[in-house]
Amino acid sequence: MPRSASATAKGQLLRLGFTDPDGARAALERLGAAADPLLALLGRTADPDRALAALEVLAGALDDPRSMLAAVADDEGTAMRLLCVLGASEALGHHLVRHPEHWLELTDPVLGSTRPTRASLRADLLMAVGADPRDDEPVATLPDALALDALRVEYRRLLLRLTSRDLAHHVGVDDVAAELSDLAVGTLEAALAIARQRVGEAAASTRLAVIAMGKCGGHELNYVSDVDVVFVYEPREGAADNVANRAATQLASHLMRICSEPTGEGEIWQVDAALRPEGKSGPLVRTLASHLGYYQRWANTWEFQALLKARPAAGDRELGEAYVEQLAPLVWTAAERPGFVEDTQAMRRRVVDHIPAKEAQRQLKLGEGGLRDVEFAVQLLQLVHGRADESLRCPTTLSALAELTRGGYIGRQDGESLHRAYSFLRTLEHRIQLLQLRRTHLVPDDPERLRRLGRSMGLFKDPAEALEREWAHHRREVRRLHQKLFYRPLLTAVARIPGPEARLSPDAARERLAALGYADPEAALRHLDALTAGVTRTASIQRTLLPVMLQWFAQAPDPDAGLFGFRRISESLGETPWYLTTLRDEGQVAQRLAALLATSRYATGLLEREPQGVRMLAESLEPQPAEALLEEMRAAASRRPEPERAVRAVRAVRRRELLRLAAGDLLGLTEVAGVGAGLSRLTDATLEATLEVVGAQVREQRGLAQAPTALAIVAMGRYGGFELSYGSDADVLFVHDPLPGVDPHEASTYAFAVANEMRRLLALPGADPALELDADLRPEGKQGPLVRTLDAYAAYYAKWSKVWEAQALLRADAAVGDPGLRERFTALIDPLRYPVRGLSEEEIREVRRIKARVDDERLPRGADRATHLKLGRGGLADIEWTVQLLQLRHAADVPGLRTPRTLPALEAAREAGLVGDHDAEVLADAWRRVSRIRNAVTLVRGKPADALPSDPRERAAVARILGYPDGASEEMLDDHLRCVRQARGVVDRVFWE
Repeated sequence: MPRSASATAKGQLLRLGFTDPDGARAALERLGAAADPLLALLGRTADPDRALAALEVLAGALDDPRSMLAAVADDEGTAMRLLCVLGASEALGHHLVRHPEHWLELTDPVLGSTRPTRASLRADLLMAVGADPRDDEPVATLPDALALDALRVEYRRLLLRLTSRDLAHHVGVDDVAAELSDLAVGTLEAALAIARQRVGEAAASTRLAVIAMGKCGGHELNYVSDVDVVFVYEPREGAADNVANRAATQLASHLMRICSEPTGEGEIWQVDAALRPEGKSGPLVRTLASHLGYYQRWANTWEFQALLKARPAAGDRELGEAYVEQLAPLVWTAAERPGFVEDTQAMRRRVVDHIPAKEAQRQLKLGEGGLRDVEFAVQLLQLVHGRADESLRCPTTLSALAELTRGGYIGRQDGESLHRAYSFLRTLEHRIQLLQLRRTHLVPDDPERLRRLGRSMGLFKDPAEALEREWAHHRREVRRLHQKLFYRPLLTAVARIPGPEARLSPDAARERLAALGYADPEAALRHLDALTAGVTRTASIQRTLLPVMLQWFAQAPDPDAGLFGFRRISESLGETPWYLTTLRDEGQVAQRLAALLATSRYATGLLEREPQGVRMLAESLEPQPAEALLEEMRAAASRRPEPERAVRAVRAVRRRELLRLAAGDLLGLTEVAGVGAGLSRLTDATLEATLEVVGAQVREQRGLAQAPTALAIVAMGRYGGFELSYGSDADVLFVHDPLPGVDPHEASTYAFAVANEMRRLLALPGADPALELDADLRPEGKQGPLVRTLDAYAAYYAKWSKVWEAQALLRADAAVGDPGLRERFTALIDPLRYPVRGLSEEEIREVRRIKARVDDERLPRGADRATHLKLGRGGLADIEWTVQLLQLRHAADVPGLRTPRTLPALEAAREAGLVGDHDAEVLADAWRRVSRIRNAVTLVRGKPADALPSDPRERAAVARILGYPDGASEEMLDDHLRCVRQARGVVDRVFWE
């Protein structure tokens, strides 16, 4: 005899998975002895406590509960189907209580082995609303409210049958998703039958086809998901188009509401038509010709990717098939469209960027290593290779993955691993949604809910921990394979790689490279061949590195330059032991290197001349203090007795630090004012160290024990203002002050020799960028002596100084050389640049006259005044002259204006009320933006320029450096024009008055 419920041991219940053994014993006792045989089966459900409690409620809803319990106890198949549903889905348990007769559906002996056909599901749903499935255009006959409820009840009945098979008989996730899709299609057909009843006779004027898109179109729907559709119509013969359009719109609108409106039997799911042309702002229905015209002229890349899964679902079958047939050719040419890769990658990044931060780590669908990564990878490979290989043109992810593996586009092991990962993730998604039949993709972090989920996945030992462990494993696999899928097979096309890797033909490899954004696939294949050929350790590591490096190159503006630069640097470093292992083991270094090489010719040039600089990418990229740089330069120079070699060592340190600054700028780690200050301090240290080397050389040549004169170098222009850019010369003045008792001629010739030799050594061609010292701002310009004494400067400024020279001295900073002389020079020029009485009206007019002349004469021929960064309207010159005029007029009274830097002077003017808060903000924003763009242009092109580049790839790279997403170079231009236009308005008010 079976043991009674009261005799059931508490320990046994705990072992079976019950968490409330006392409550379970009480429930079993209430159900009686008929429930005893179910105990072991309850232990195989997701939540035994929930299953038992729901069974008791269901029994109470029946007229003859003992008969039901006996029938269930006598048939293990029925028992497993019923109990698995009750333990995994609270929503379906409630449905059974509302419709207790539906438990009989689970007694069907063929339920566990037979999947219903699409036609049978359609017929069941149409008959439920009183429509004849044999009609070409079935119309519901039940009253509207009854039809809505009947559709929901029948949908749940069929869903109940599917769920029981899924949980109890371990149906494959692809079969479950396909059946859910067929069930959705049948539901759409039944909803359309109700809609025809609502619209009445007008429905006869139009042919309407419902095209399934997304997961429904791909036969891979979830338990709860929006059903994506597109509507296409044609007028019937003799019907006016406006009449047919109105009727089709009414049918489509009613269909959507019929599926989503809540009734006493709940709702089914949302029907989403947002994938239609022009999205939600476009008309709900279009003719086939209108659809075709839109896709031929206006559609974005992602819209063709969406069409991969389009299939006729409901309504006019012939029209639906014509829609798919006519649009299919456009899908398979999408990869040839300009910007295909950038658009596709940008879409994926936008999806990731829009995940709320609190959900990112628990997102099963959109997060890294989630379902979207698999689907995105498979679809992109389909679009690239499906043009020539029709076997890849299948809408279902797992089927497409199988074909990609069979065709050799994905390695066999990788294909199998990705199949397992995707199946696990989709099954987990289904189990999460089943509980409440709600649309969600978040894995819960609550231990009890994780426990239930784990058990529903067949993990009965430590289910919560086991689930987290397995999920983490599959996420890692998806992330790894997502990176590998596009790139690893490219290597097999050019290198003899052993093992079961996918092997692309050279033509297929070229296709894939072109689709990934490489402009010269032939050259890219040659680079890959050079990097991976052979059986050396270096080639082996390169084969490990290159898949992810190729991906990072492809995500940057110039993948070809990135790969070519990587090859040159790799060849330069040769067998250097640390190089490849650092890239392999330090992911940040490799990613930073890829970004620099594929974005900036300037940084690439520095790296090619200084390959050891790769090591720096593992360090902080903050600008270094001038004192530390000077000490290092002194130490490097001291180890080389010859002056040329000593200065080359100084310049080598400068080259490395230029790379540090450029890398920090490119990677968004250093803001524009920090870049300018860093470049200026680096120049200070370079000049100081070079001055010491050259001074010692000249003294030795002349047999001098000490220098006959104190020598200082005054930074001018952007250098003096701590605002140097990468392409700037260093504007300087040389000043000296003879020691007491020294022959003035000897002092002057010494100072002149030192200044000339410094200029020569720093400008010599070599492996590092030359540093040009420009002394044209000295008194009398190029006609005046290169070096003057302090007294000569004083005499000149006292007698001949013009207002423009006072303006130039605003940015003078005595930065290098003898400290005492630097102080004396600063004391000399302060009264000139900060005049006590400000400027007279005549002097103000003179400043404006000179500015107008600069505007008219200095702009290069053919340059666009709207986009020229330095001399254009609202550009650097406009902003800096405006600030400098305020300094000349008011610095004597406003101490904060006594600075060579533009932004601090502007802030001081704002605080003093000389410029309004809004105007100051406009000028500061424009100065930062224009300075950033100017630096970015140099970084991208490798040489300075004062105009936005016209080349689309270069402009895209500038936009990327400024932080814009892919494809936003026109947005960057619009923002720039708006910014400088506003700045020009402030300049007109403040400078020109």
